[in-house]
Amino acid sequence: MRVRALLIVNPHATSTTQLRRDVIVRALSSAVELEVVQTRYRGHATALAAAAGHDGFRLVLTFGGDGTVNEVVNGILGANPVNGDARPALGALPGGNANVFTRAMGLPTDPVDAAGQVLAALTEGRSQSIGLGLAGDRYFTFNAGLGLDAEVVRAVDGQRARGRMATPALYMRMTLRQYYRVTDRRHPALMLETDGRPPAGPLFLGIVSNTAPWTYLGHRPINTNPQAGFGTGLDVFALRSLRTVSTFRVLRRMLSAEGRAPGGNSVLTLHDVAELTLRATRPVAFQVDGEYMGEHERVRFLSVPDALRVIA
Repeated sequence: MRVRALLIVNPHATSTTQLRRDVIVRALSSAVELEVVQTRYRGHATALAAAAGHDGFRLVLTFGGDGTVNEVVNGILGANPVNGDARPALGALPGGNANVFTRAMGLPTDPVDAAGQVLAALTEGRSQSIGLGLAGDRYFTFNAGLGLDAEVVRAVDGQRARGRMATPALYMRMTLRQYYRVTDRRHPALMLETDGRPPAGPLFLGIVSNTAPWTYLGHRPINTNPQAGFGTGLDVFALRSLRTVSTFRVLRRMLSAEGRAPGGNSVLTLHDVAELTLRATRPVAFQVDGEYMGEHERVRFLSVPDALRVIA
């Protein structure tokens, strides 16, 4: 008996086209009992994924960007928080601009090739269980953060609302604009709290990683915590200073092909942490998997081992 699978398509994602969707649907339909639905609004993918397990789907596939993946992950886990056997597996196909999660899972950047790899994994019965992060009540697959990185995400979202495409060049322009013209580089607002350690800070930004590296800037990897992975706890990268010289030295190391962790007096890093909290003295921008989540003054982060079964 063929597996029942639901394909959730974000028609507005950067790389999602009708032709690619038709090719992928035909390919997937040869191996699974497939139903296809397109998202219509933010949060729609979460609702669809939450209903999928109850409706007898054993696999939820996505064709969209990291935002679609994050919504589906939260739908799958939110609907079945305890009983892992009742959760559908996830199969993600790259349809956005960055596609950080699918690259981290080792899938090709071309969605048709990625569909072929997922089909091969299904045929061979291959899957893997991965750990996730939980930021407040929101699961994340690759990272979440407070501070400058979230401000950049917010700025990019604003440009996308005006019709701009979320290209690597746009991310770079928004990062430079936020750094030089918008963000407060004089008054750090964050403190980091972890069990067994004194509070650390004050800090200007805090990024919590569940895997490494990320690929916001095209094919160039960004490495804040090279040891981060789906099989370990959470990793932390934080900055005590946003002075120009030290910040650009850290950025150069993050973009280096060497894959070494950034260092220096301005940098705080932690590896394989089960739980931590970031507190702020004022509302600070917050992002989860590259999606802006508003401003927060406190976020608790948890590592959730073996949270999700992925076909890749």
